[in-house]
Amino acid sequence: MIEWQWPWLLVLLPLPLLIRIALPARPMDRQAALKVPFLDEFGGGDAHIVSARSPWALRIAAIAWLCLILAAARPLWLGEPLEQAVSGRDLMLAVDVSGSMQEEDFFIGKRRVDRLTAIKQVAGDFIRRRAGDRLGLILFGTQAYLHVPLTFDRKTVQTLLDEAFIGITEDDPKTSIGDAIGLAVKRLEQQRDDSRVLILLTDGANTAGELTPLKAAEIAAEHHLKIYTIGIGADEMVVRSLFGNRRVNPSADLDETTLTAIAEATGGRYFRARDTEELDRIYRLLDQLEPVEKDKQYFRPRRELYHWPLGLALLLSAGLATGYLRRG
Repeated sequence: MIEWQWPWLLVLLPLPLLIRIALPARPMDRQAALKVPFLDEFGGGDAHIVSARSPWALRIAAIAWLCLILAAARPLWLGEPLEQAVSGRDLMLAVDVSGSMQEEDFFIGKRRVDRLTAIKQVAGDFIRRRAGDRLGLILFGTQAYLHVPLTFDRKTVQTLLDEAFIGITEDDPKTSIGDAIGLAVKRLEQQRDDSRVLILLTDGANTAGELTPLKAAEIAAEHHLKIYTIGIGADEMVVRSLFGNRRVNPSADLDETTLTAIAEATGGRYFRARDTEELDRIYRLLDQLEPVEKDKQYFRPRRELYHWPLGLALLLSAGLATGYLRRG
């Protein structure tokens, strides 16, 4: 199938004829300025040259003009429609970047790392596996803000997550879980009801923001946003001091009751990640979310065809120009 990009240019086809009618040809002076008795002997070769006023020259010029207009109208060849089924979910990640996330109670290999670094490592693998999903990223501490809007570009989401740092929202240890949920609701409310998912990771309790977590969960449930909450942080770690080693609970501030209530209110689940391996298992479990078929999209391969009539027009024009030069 052929489609014209600028079909209105086809109205220029009769332009040379209109010019010819509006500006009639100047009458030729048939009186020779110089009479040569043996003219045929001087220019016998010109008998085979097509005159610029001959019917053949006019036909060639008309064809060249036709090809030139066809090329200007930008013909495109359209192939058969190809279905592009876009499946998956609109999945938002909300990551806590408050000061408590700098607690080094996780390990990657044998290296002790802080909680945010562990999240980047495991969530990066999760993001790479979510082909077909639109992903977004919310960072929250004292305030919550959209770091990456929903996009199919998983590489960008992963890169900007890797560039996040503790205190990026504000240099304050407070955590606004409710505002993070409210922001996710706002960003996902235009999407299909059965495809909205929020994965929220935090190591503490709600200590900032204008919206309480339970009220935010209620609003999320009304907007059919399913929330999976993940509480991160070890239950126990050994701290060395001048008085010897002592065991402490670095997750004492983790509000598991509220996180569980948020998940249950929205039809999600609460997970507890005490180490990197457990966090990875949680993300692999989240990978089992069934993708939702969205409206099918179609695309037709397109190929430019203008170069064919343009090339023919240039070839015919070159032929006419050569005839003029030889005649001259």
